Amino acid sequence: MEYLKAFMVGGFICFLGQILIDKTRLTPARILVGMVVTGVILGALGIYDKLIDFAGAGASVPLLGFGNLLAKGVRKAVDTKGFAGIFTGGLESAAGGIAAAIFFGQLAGLVFKPKDK
Repeated sequence: MEYLKAFMVGGFICFLGQILIDKTRLTPARILVGMVVTGVILGALGIYDKLIDFAGAGASVPLLGFGNLLAKGVRKAVDTKGFAGIFTGGLESAAGGIAAAIFFGQLAGLVFKPKDK
């Protein structure tokens, strides 16, 4: 049942992204930023944590989950470091994911031959 919930929630998030791509004139970059910002807002309001409790990785892995992670990191850093936490908290909480994205992106660039469109 856990896998089904994760699949349904993650699939619905992807479905929303696909609808935005197909039915609007928004660029993929604007959709990406919009999803991250939506995750930040839902995380700041405490709504996204309930969704993660329900769906697990189906909610924490997509871009909305990244935004939520940034919001959590900032909230925690502000509590411990004060005003400086606004600037450092998000990166501290998401450092592992950011480092992995950079590493695997570099690895893919070395292994595969990129082509311009």
